[in-house]
Amino acid sequence: MILLRHGQSEFNLHIAALGRDPGILDPKLTPLGHVQARHAAEALMGRGITRIIASPYTRTLQTAAPVARALGLKVHVNPIVRERYALSCDVGSRASVQRPRWPEHDFSGVDEMWWPPIEEPIHQVMARAAVFRAEMQALPDWATTLVVSHWGFILAMTGERVVNGQILSCDPFAPGPVDIEWVH
Repeated sequence: MILLRHGQSEFNLHIAALGRDPGILDPKLTPLGHVQARHAAEALMGRGITRIIASPYTRTLQTAAPVARALGLKVHVNPIVRERYALSCDVGSRASVQRPRWPEHDFSGVDEMWWPPIEEPIHQVMARAAVFRAEMQALPDWATTLVVSHWGFILAMTGERVVNGQILSCDPFAPGPVDIEWVH
């Protein structure tokens, strides 16, 4: 599968400047983040992508949208690929708010409140990644599936730290990471 970390968000911009959580819930992309999303769409053309999966956060939906438009594909929204719930940016928008904003996306598997109510332990993120890995193994088109996700989930899938807008490949049949340093 192909993993894409969302473009720069308002949260990413402000936490880098402040050095602490700026308190932004479900942040949108910055202008740079939108540029990164467009660049990702251009870079992904010709890769034969047949499916797009994205987390329900606004920043991932905004990143997935230009890719979906360029490829003529629907975005399947799946909370399993969401970020680890630990900071203010990990409080999402309810499904009833997101559905009208993104009518072209498939929210059929998204509960109204799809993020956890308390901080998510790392072992739970690793377990989610393992379940998703198994789900991808069952898909005949896993190699041409794009997953638009987040730093922590991609780390749990690959063991790699990625920057905003970075694209990398992930074989769901390869063993997942075991020991990860979770410092951002």
